[in-house]
Order: sequence, then structure tokens, then C-alpha cells
Amino acid sequence: MYICSMQSELIKGTLSVLILKLLKEHKKMYGYQITQMLKEQSNGELMVREGSLYPALFKLKDDELVETEEEMIGKRVRRYYRLTPKGEIETQRRITEIHSFISLLQTLFK
Repeated sequence: MYICSMQSELIKGTLSVLILKLLKEHKKMYGYQITQMLKEQSNGELMVREGSLYPALFKLKDDELVETEEEMIGKRVRRYYRLTPKGEIETQRRITEIHSFISLLQTLFK
């Protein structure tokens, strides 16, 4: 199991693209939902803590790749994240880049 507390450089380097990929697939998500989806899709192997998730989300927002939308859920405000048009383009670029890099690593580790 990998617990992402930004200790692992491998996780640190891929967290933003994982977030972007999820937002591409699900249109809008809130933070806890993102952590749970990453855990579910990795069969419990990747557990991202809030202390790692939110700085990554804030950076994506600062880079104008995601935007937020707030909704009242009962008496609470829930902040959803979704891709911007710029984020949609960048997501595809990063996914292509990571696939190429994975292919290169597989070649190097044969």
C-alpha cells in the first residue's frame, strides 16, 4: 500500500495527472470523493491524504487547470472541482506524456 503524504517522489510526480484524469472521467468531484476514487481504482493500494490532495488541487487551480463550484449539501458547503477548457487540453497532454514515460520505463527495466 502506498500512502501518499508526498514522501514518495513517484506519487508526488503523478498525483496531479491522476486528479486531472478523474476529473476528466467524472466531470466534477469534491476532495474526499477524489481520495476515495483513487483508493477504489487502485484496489486500496493508493491512499491519498488531505495534506497531499489539497495542495495539488490548489496548484491545479492556480495554474487555471481546474475551477471550483460550491453547493449547499444540507447545512454544509461542498466544494467541487472540475476541469477548465485549458485543463481539458492539459489533461490529455499529460496522460499522453505519462503513457510514453511508462512505456520507456518498461523498456528500461526489461
